[in-house]
Amino acid sequence: MILNILLLILGFIFLIKGADIFVDGSSSTAQNFKVPKMLIGLTIVAFGTSAPEFAVSMSALAHHNSDMVLGNVIGSCILNILLILGVAALIKPIKLKDSTIKKELPLTILISALLVVLMLDVSLAGDPINRITRLDSIVMLLFFTVFIYYLVTLAKSKKDKEDEKAPFGLGKSIIFIILGLACIIIGSDLVVNNASSIAKTLGLSERVISLTIVAFGTSLPELVTTIVSSKKGEQDLLVGNIIGSNIFNICVVLGLPILIYGTIPTGAFNNLDLIMLVASAIMLLVFSKTNKTITKSNGIIMLVAFAIYYTLVFIV
Repeated sequence: MILNILLLILGFIFLIKGADIFVDGSSSTAQNFKVPKMLIGLTIVAFGTSAPEFAVSMSALAHHNSDMVLGNVIGSCILNILLILGVAALIKPIKLKDSTIKKELPLTILISALLVVLMLDVSLAGDPINRITRLDSIVMLLFFTVFIYYLVTLAKSKKDKEDEKAPFGLGKSIIFIILGLACIIIGSDLVVNNASSIAKTLGLSERVISLTIVAFGTSLPELVTTIVSSKKGEQDLLVGNIIGSNIFNICVVLGLPILIYGTIPTGAFNNLDLIMLVASAIMLLVFSKTNKTITKSNGIIMLVAFAIYYTLVFIV
C-alpha cells in the first residue's frame, strides 16, 4: 500500500510537469502555423490528453473487462465538464466564441445522447440484454469523421489574428508536445494502476472503480492541462481540449476498441450515469449562453453537481 501511494504521487508529478510542457508546445505550434488555438485544443491537445483513456480501453477489452471501458468513458466525460471546467471557471471566468456555443457544444450534446441511445437500445436480433455492437461502433466512428471534417473546414476558414511571434520554433514546439505527452501518459499510467490497486484493496465495486478512480486518473491530463491553460490565459485551448476530449472519448476511445474486440454488454450502468452524461453537456451549453461566459458562480454549480453525482455513485 505504501509503495502504491508513493507511485501515485510520482504519477501526479509527471502529469503536472507534462501538462505544463504540453500546453506550451501546443500553443507555440498554433502560432507557428497561424492556426486558431481553438483548433489546436480540439485536436492535438484533446486527442493527446485522451491517450490514457484510449490505452485503458484497449487494455480492458483485451482482458474482457467491458465495464472498465464504459465506466472510463462515461466517468471521464462527466468529470471533464463538471469538475475540470468547474475548477477552471473558479480560477478565471471562461469566455466562449460564437462558433463554440452554436456548433461544438451542440455537437457534444448530440454525441453524448448518441451513446445513451446505443447503450439503451435492444438488439434487433431479439437479445434482451442491451449491448454496444460493432455496428454501433461504426456509427460512433462515422460521427467522429463528421467532426474531423468540421475541423478541417474550420482550419481552412480561420487563421489566428495574433501576429505575435511563437515563443519556440516549430521543431522545439513539436519536441515539447511529444515530451509533454510522454510525461502525461506515464503519469496517468502510474496514477490509474496504483489508484486502482488501492481501491481494490479497500473493496470497492468495479462500477465504482471505473466511474471514479479510473475515470479520474485518465482525466487528470485534461484537469492539469486545463488548469495550466486557464492560468496562462489560453482559454481557447482549454475549452477546445474538453470538447474535443469528450467527443474523442465517446467516438474513438469507446468506438475503436469495440470495433476491434467486438460487442460489449451495458447492463452494469444505470440511468443515473446516463442522465448525468447528457445533463452535464446541456448544463455547459446553458451556462455558455449567458454573456458567452462560464462564470465563477456557474463553476460552483458544476462542482456541486459533481459532488452530488459522485455521492450517489457510492450509494446507488
